[in-house]
Amino acid sequence: MQPLLSTVDVCTDDLPGQAAPAAPAQGAAGARASAMPPTRWRVEWARSLEQVREAQRLRHRVFAVELGARLSPPAGTPDGHDADEFDPHCEHLLVRASAAGRPPSVVGTYRVLTPEAARRAGGFYSDGEFDLGPLGAQRRHLAEFGRACVHPAWRHGGVVLALWSALAEFLVRQGLPAVIGCASVGLGDGGHRAASLWRQLQRDHLAAPTWRVEPLRPLPVAQLRQDLPAEPPALLKGYLRCGARVLGPPAWDPDFNVADFPLVLRLADLPPRYRRHLLGGA
Repeated sequence: MQPLLSTVDVCTDDLPGQAAPAAPAQGAAGARASAMPPTRWRVEWARSLEQVREAQRLRHRVFAVELGARLSPPAGTPDGHDADEFDPHCEHLLVRASAAGRPPSVVGTYRVLTPEAARRAGGFYSDGEFDLGPLGAQRRHLAEFGRACVHPAWRHGGVVLALWSALAEFLVRQGLPAVIGCASVGLGDGGHRAASLWRQLQRDHLAAPTWRVEPLRPLPVAQLRQDLPAEPPALLKGYLRCGARVLGPPAWDPDFNVADFPLVLRLADLPPRYRRHLLGGA
């Protein structure tokens, strides 16, 4: 299945100047970008294996080199690439940056697994971390976002919003009302921040009971401090501002050394401000 959206050119001035870094683990570590020259971004869907390889190289740079994740790519994957068994079934979204004196390069990526592709793949990636059984028939109308990352030199609102705009348009064109995925919190402090954050999210951002899921490998929240002030990572904060809801307690991902928080974001829940930015008021 080829995505209906092919390419979109995005100028810096077209997007609000709101900072939002890349995703951790099923996303990248947050950090502000260094000053960059005037730039034009090209947002495109991969249509060849080489384009997918470009995304996989960026993912390896962020997840393995920067974050120290233990990756286990399938046999035959070239060195320096992050790949898994879901990649052949996914649509891969790329952002290329063009700046004076530099050739265009991939600086951001997401992948999308549609309901039909998930059936061919044997399920969602999230099925490996959570019991998604309670979602039942709702799965037929859900896409899954994942493997989001942005090059560390480009972690500012423009790149992320360019990605989000293309993803939102993809959902609308495919008639998909909602998306699931994970937002990750690093466990460098032993998990206390993640446990404290879970306590906060239960109060203000928990999904309705019919959407609740349980982790297959839970973060041992009861053994951790839950009273720390815990600011959500920037990607998670961005999702929450867009109306995302947390589906349940975080899972522990030892390979990426993160706690993964399961999320659902329904297009109907987008606040007007984000609807204008991402969907042009649609």
